[in-house]
Amino acid sequence: MTPRVFVANRGEIAVRIIEACQRLGLETVLGVSTADRATLGARRADRTVTLGGPRPTESYLNVPAVVQAAVSTGCTLVHPGYGFLAERAEFAEACAENDLVFVGPSPEALRALGDKLAARDLAESVGVPVSAGGRARTPEEVERLAEQIGYPVLVKAAHGGGGRGMKRVQDPPGLHEAWRVASAEAQSAFGDGTVFLERFVEDAKHVEVQVLGDRHGNVVHLGERECSVQFRYQKVVEESPCAALPAPTRELLHDSAVRIARALHYVGLGTVEFLYDVDRDELAFLEVNPRIQVEHPVTEAVTGVDLVREQLLAALGEPLSLSQDDVTFHGHAIEARITAQDPENGLAPSPGTVTRWRPSVAGGLRLDSHIYEGYRFPPFYDALMAKQVAWGPDRAAAVDRLREGLERFEIGGLTTSLPLLRRIVAEPAYRQNTVTTRWLDRLLTDPAPAADAAAAASPLQEAR
Repeated sequence: MTPRVFVANRGEIAVRIIEACQRLGLETVLGVSTADRATLGARRADRTVTLGGPRPTESYLNVPAVVQAAVSTGCTLVHPGYGFLAERAEFAEACAENDLVFVGPSPEALRALGDKLAARDLAESVGVPVSAGGRARTPEEVERLAEQIGYPVLVKAAHGGGGRGMKRVQDPPGLHEAWRVASAEAQSAFGDGTVFLERFVEDAKHVEVQVLGDRHGNVVHLGERECSVQFRYQKVVEESPCAALPAPTRELLHDSAVRIARALHYVGLGTVEFLYDVDRDELAFLEVNPRIQVEHPVTEAVTGVDLVREQLLAALGEPLSLSQDDVTFHGHAIEARITAQDPENGLAPSPGTVTRWRPSVAGGLRLDSHIYEGYRFPPFYDALMAKQVAWGPDRAAAVDRLREGLERFEIGGLTTSLPLLRRIVAEPAYRQNTVTTRWLDRLLTDPAPAADAAAAASPLQEAR
């Protein structure tokens, strides 16, 4: 019997999963909210079922409804995409209890990786570099650790992400209040107020390694991505490879990611994230994201590997179709996230009806999207509309192709981030590859020229 896959997500990633399933000859069932019955994914799937109301808690985050829909439609696998239930150990357990294969790591791995302190301990245990810092429980321990690290320090939530439960502390007088506020934020957002300390790096790049594992003990990496162009802890532009890395540092980066994946007996796609201190030429482990990433197309563009296909095959128990020696890298790829957000208003959401949708059809471009003319962009979910990907034989060529693709892209009916993306790729600091993780924040909030903003950049140390 042909395996049937339940797609427990929406938007462009749902379309991407459906297409990969169809290329493998797998049937698909898409679970949708009442707001998503007319989406492109609903048109592409073999069957569509309604999970509940438009709000995520009524549909995409409703574990009993998703599991029941998958079981009742005869599915054998559930692909969670990213976001929503993708990193919920209780969802993976519910799938297992109902004889559904969860396309992702085990519940045990999900729980281990949901705790940044535990993940940090694991990294240290296998010789992977981590930033100065660690846990502290009493006010006296917090003070001693901060002095040992050296100011500025970063207070971080052990669970969750997206910048919540994270505070920068410049000097001792602000330490205890930052600790208290970060813990309260973490408790409110994630149900766990555990926080810890790390050294705050003044000038850094965010780099991550794509890893892939199977149930037979095989693990490979598929190179790294740089995700330094971020606004308020959210990635905006990503690329592969990270052209700023010296060769020995890149080798250490890849080796570190594979060590962690092997220690976890990792199955499926995962991303091991690091902070790269440009001035010191030092790497520091951040976390592992146990799912497919939004930015996976740039890795596909430079390796030629269909990551979703490999992810599905690994979930089905198949061995990897490639060894590390089979993974080769060609050229440079960049992804720009086009969102329904207003760049002139702090990237506030701007839902509405898409009256014009005219992507560029130039060579070297790929578009991942679920948008079409007449589509009503809802206010309930993430603002992502499309991912414009450009490939070139080198970084300069990829930047030029992306700039051309964005300039020719026409969207009407609602405000989008296109003007901001066009500005980013035209900035000298971006073209020269000198940006760090706070560069975009500075560019959008500092009246100083872009060059001054780039010089004053500081890192994120947390992003999605």
